[in-house]
Amino acid sequence: MSGFAMLLYKELLRFWRVAFQTVAAPVLTALLYLVVFGQTLEGRVRVYDEASYSAFLLPGLVMMSVLQNAFANSSSSLIQSKITGNVIFLLLPPISYLEFFAAYLLASMARGLVVGLAVLGVSTPLVALPLAAPLWALAFALLGSAILGAMGVIAGIWADKFDQLAAFQNFVIMPLTFLSGVFYSIHSLPAFWQELSHLNPFFYMIDGFRYGFFGRSDFAPAASLAVVGASFVVLSAAALLLLRSGYKLRG
Repeated sequence: MSGFAMLLYKELLRFWRVAFQTVAAPVLTALLYLVVFGQTLEGRVRVYDEASYSAFLLPGLVMMSVLQNAFANSSSSLIQSKITGNVIFLLLPPISYLEFFAAYLLASMARGLVVGLAVLGVSTPLVALPLAAPLWALAFALLGSAILGAMGVIAGIWADKFDQLAAFQNFVIMPLTFLSGVFYSIHSLPAFWQELSHLNPFFYMIDGFRYGFFGRSDFAPAASLAVVGASFVVLSAAALLLLRSGYKLRG
């Protein structure tokens, strides 16, 4: 196998061998969100006239699971390799920084999408969910998982210990995710907070992904896709620049 194929295989095997922790646990968390918030707010909150609140909530939870797990995969793998000192064995083989990045990115996308599909699979028997534009949903799921995979690579390179990585996740990823419209439509917010939400790139991922199910969105899906695509290009370029320079990877 080539260096790229071997590294990709290693990263896929890494999360799949502990699927109870990396797949089953996030699925349970999302299911609890759906049950608790769906049962509590069902009948009290209605965003779309033709859909229940639980139906509105489910795509947001699926995408949230995709994003969080894509980030966790690349970031945790890199920080573990740095702390244990075996990152040198990843740098010694004749593999380019582009292949290195692609292997981590694809593995992160795979984990995010597997968790998202699992959340969707266990939830759809409980909630009737339409599928108005599946290709739009797929496009945002792929780009969203790729963006968070790239962010995970950047965070994994930057962090020197687990608490720094936890701080990045708790103070950057978590707030951006929860303030992206997973649990609500931004049209329910005051005008100031609506405008502020447009500065959150996670909003465009969630809103665009939800459009794939309902054919309705708070922002034009084509414009959302453009924002998400541009975000991916910028973050990928930043990650590749860090890998090329060897920042915090080479002694």
